Amino acid sequence: MTMFELLITLVERVGIIVTIAFVLTRFRFFRKMFYQDQLNRQQNLTAIMFFAFFGIVGTYTGLNVNTDSLQFNRWATDLMTEEAIANSRVIGIVIAGLLGGPKVGIGAAVIAGAHRFTLGGFTAIACGVATMIAGVIASLFYKKNKRIKLRTAFFVGAIAEAVQMLVILALARPVEQAWALVNLIGIPMILANGIGAVLVLLIMKSVLREEEKAGAEQAQKTLKIADQTLAHLRNGLHIGGAEAVCRIIHKELNTSAVSITNKTAILAHIGLGHDHHHRENPIQTKITSETIESGKIQMATSESIHCTNEDCPLEAVMIAPLKERGEIIGTLKFYFQSENDLTNVNMELITGLSSMISHQLEIGQAERVYHLAKEAEIKALQAQIHPHFLFNTLNTIVSLVRLHPVKARKMLISLSHFIRQNLSATTQKITTLEQELKQVQAYLSLYEERFKDRLTVRYEIDEEVLSEMIPPLTLQPIVENAMMHGFKDKDSDCVLEVIIKKQQNGVYIGVKDNGKGIEKKIVDQIRRTPIDSGSGSGLALYNVNRRLNILFGEEALLQVETNKGKGTNIYFVLSDKEEEEQWIS
Repeated sequence: MTMFELLITLVERVGIIVTIAFVLTRFRFFRKMFYQDQLNRQQNLTAIMFFAFFGIVGTYTGLNVNTDSLQFNRWATDLMTEEAIANSRVIGIVIAGLLGGPKVGIGAAVIAGAHRFTLGGFTAIACGVATMIAGVIASLFYKKNKRIKLRTAFFVGAIAEAVQMLVILALARPVEQAWALVNLIGIPMILANGIGAVLVLLIMKSVLREEEKAGAEQAQKTLKIADQTLAHLRNGLHIGGAEAVCRIIHKELNTSAVSITNKTAILAHIGLGHDHHHRENPIQTKITSETIESGKIQMATSESIHCTNEDCPLEAVMIAPLKERGEIIGTLKFYFQSENDLTNVNMELITGLSSMISHQLEIGQAERVYHLAKEAEIKALQAQIHPHFLFNTLNTIVSLVRLHPVKARKMLISLSHFIRQNLSATTQKITTLEQELKQVQAYLSLYEERFKDRLTVRYEIDEEVLSEMIPPLTLQPIVENAMMHGFKDKDSDCVLEVIIKKQQNGVYIGVKDNGKGIEKKIVDQIRRTPIDSGSGSGLALYNVNRRLNILFGEEALLQVETNKGKGTNIYFVLSDKEEEEQWIS
């Protein structure tokens, strides 16, 4: 056999190694080794054994070379004294060192080298030592990010084999046989092992890249599904939302059929067999129940589907649990036309989707709880106003009971009507400006009855905006603030104006008085937090501002214009109707 024929034969044998490399990419441990920077002890040991096996196969697929007759046997077996092996053992060791680092590369080299020593031949010691050196050389080119270039693989494979030729010349005896052997197999083995290392690394990278690409596409589809389905799951697991989610999944993933169930019934089924899945048969019900009880994915074949009609060619199903706050509340089902579709990839897909939908259901529940908490906070803020108003009004009536009983009686009747409206308001989230204005008018009538010669109330009302919506008990606390604090120590000519009018940017609502005004240093503070002062806490205005902020945002916060000794104007502007409808809904 000529040197060229030997090279062709060795390259053909490399095909066996490439096939093994392809098989290796199917193992999960290998993918972890390729992607992880650090392997644990068990993973290192597994990788060493696999790559050592890789090297041993390379030895056995080599050619026996008789240095006396210069003849080749097609498969390497136990060697005679004058025989050696032209092989591709170095490929497995080189790949082990490049991808696994020193521990894997040297560990695999020691095992494969020791195995080569046991086969005998006059190069047994030299080849065993050279194999271990190859492991060290390959480990020197190890990179944690696994970004090994193909030319690096060829270079390392060729260098490792060239070093083996030098070790044979240095250690193998007799020297004449060693020299003849190297002259015959040196160049073919250097080239074949360099090429083999490139091919093995190339196929490994190609397979893993395809998996990465498939994973990326799957992740992209999952994210797209998540974006489209979130709105349909905000109100929990119900028929309308389940049907919309099934349609989205069926369209994006091109499935045979998809369905969603709760614990007792099918909520939606989209795809093939739609007419046959309004009810589950007993076997399907049993599988669904097992999924709900175990919390694990269940798979079933055609005997569990029972679609006998030709229009329902479904033969397999995967069922995954749907959870909310750790409790299983239903299932997600994928139907397939063939049992061959019950693959690990599809299992990972349905697992990811069921987990995603479960998270979305929890997000929806959290949003509902948040809105309930926000409404509860609004009710609490409203309730805090009532004792404050009631205390001051009753003080006024008490002062009239002895001297003006008729007036006191009239005020009590007005107060009873006011309190009735007030209690009703605390159960409402919104009310009309018209109702709020009536509330204020009832409130001010109590003061007008008492201070006929001291208080003048003026209204500037744009009738066309009175149908606009507003949080209840918003205007009355502002009016109360003017009465209790603005007019304090003012014995005459008290003028209060209530203004509701349409503006270009919304509805202007304001209360203006000609009282003593507010000190500028506390104007901003009075809107942000209650104030500790002798005349009051500022709690009423703080609560109003807080509620406006919760329901309308910062644009609707109270604005305060004040001049010491000349009065105060407190107002806010509600946005236009389109923006208003957003928070009402």
